[in-house]
Amino acid sequence: MQRHLGRTCLLYPMPATIVGAMVDGRPNFLTIAHVGILNNAAPQYLTVSLKKFRHTSRGIHESGAFSICLPGKSMAVATDYVGIVSGAKVDKSRLFDVFYGELGNAPMIRECPVNMELKLHQVIDLPAHEVFVGELAGSYAEESCLKEGKVDMEKARPLLFDYSSGWYFSVGEPVAPCWRAGRDYPAQQTEHEGAY
Repeated sequence: MQRHLGRTCLLYPMPATIVGAMVDGRPNFLTIAHVGILNNAAPQYLTVSLKKFRHTSRGIHESGAFSICLPGKSMAVATDYVGIVSGAKVDKSRLFDVFYGELGNAPMIRECPVNMELKLHQVIDLPAHEVFVGELAGSYAEESCLKEGKVDMEKARPLLFDYSSGWYFSVGEPVAPCWRAGRDYPAQQTEHEGAY
């Protein structure tokens, strides 16, 4: 039985990310869970959705670049902190070991197992939010989180945000292999139905 919950977004959990941007000449960071992939082919575009008039938004507009940093499970407290204090009131530039990639103006966090730098491509103006569309310029991952040159989720242990419960989670055991688990699904359903 499905209960109707009204117009409530239930697209959770989402990755908890820390968005970085240069504001007034120094790095600023903001926790954001509303991120997305628009184009998973070259060129790749990702989005971050920020409430209007955020301090970080000004930096993205001014610099034309931003980062999406994926904190690990161990960074839950720091991740929450940069999401609940405004860069307009608190200097967050010294909270992390900051580094820069090819763009040179998208601050990223060394403590995060995964970081991406993006060049601002477009801003979508919605009633309450601005959606920043960025072209992926570079991706960086901690060596210890790689397996055969790819990010290993069990090693990176990304932090997840669940709006419904108001808690952070992390990943558990692998469930099924992508692009393989469903190959025989129709046949399995037929066998299952025939068992009755």
